[in-house]
Amino acid sequence: MLGPAEVRELAAALGVRPTKQRGQNFVIDANTVRRIVRTAEVRPDDVVVEIGPGLGSLTLALLEAADRVTAVEIDDVLAGALPATIAARMPERAGRFALVHSDAMRVRELPGPAPTALVANLPYNVAVPVLLHMLEHFPTIERTLIMVQAEVADRLAAAPGNKVYGVPSVKANWYADVRRAGAIGRTVFWPAPNVDSGLVSLVRRTEPVKTTASRTEVFAVVDAAFAQRRKTLRAALAGWAGSAPAAEAALVAAGVSPQARGESLTVEEFARIAESKGAAEPRGVAEPKGAAESKGAGA
Repeated sequence: MLGPAEVRELAAALGVRPTKQRGQNFVIDANTVRRIVRTAEVRPDDVVVEIGPGLGSLTLALLEAADRVTAVEIDDVLAGALPATIAARMPERAGRFALVHSDAMRVRELPGPAPTALVANLPYNVAVPVLLHMLEHFPTIERTLIMVQAEVADRLAAAPGNKVYGVPSVKANWYADVRRAGAIGRTVFWPAPNVDSGLVSLVRRTEPVKTTASRTEVFAVVDAAFAQRRKTLRAALAGWAGSAPAAEAALVAAGVSPQARGESLTVEEFARIAESKGAAEPRGVAEPKGAAESKGAGA
């Protein structure tokens, strides 16, 4: 494992200085790395994909536990150095390591066998988009454990009715059962971030959300509902449905109160709303063009 001294020595030799732009905070505590692998329940037959391996602290621990590890790294210097680090410190496992030098958001395929697990210390500024991208494009990923900013961890794992429940919560739940899996302090990183971190576990649903609507259609409803989260769904979904009366008709058809707010709905309820778009025409609620203006003038 790479300890604090080894991480700093390796970074100095490479001329690497962690940048805020890419959210680089390297883990320097071997016990934390082992805890991540243990909490991820990495198995000997797992093919693990790691996003943002950095200097390789977590990568080495994953290689000890898994069958294969594929790391996706965007940084030119770090991507160039990681294979040599693996070869020097774990030569017997180097043949089971692959590197993809790319932006994770652009990755659509990976070398070797299909990944079964995702384990990563995700940069705070891109954590949610990267997570959702990987879950969408790599359906063979059964288990995920990510380390993210504590606030992001809370949002991902939040249940309906929680004040931080929102778009990340619903979209993550579309793919998986999500839970908080622990807290991580600041001192295990170099440089130490200004926020605490948290572990989030995601286990892919054995049965997808039952709906005739597509993922894109469901996510469009979710985005619209939380774009104006203080408004009732009747108002918040007016643009999505074409009008407030049309939104109300879709909500009623889905068995959801038009006066509810997005923060109270499950992913299954969002899916029912997506299915109901256009399924029911509003009756007696649409006003003829100009009627509202006439009433306003006479009020």
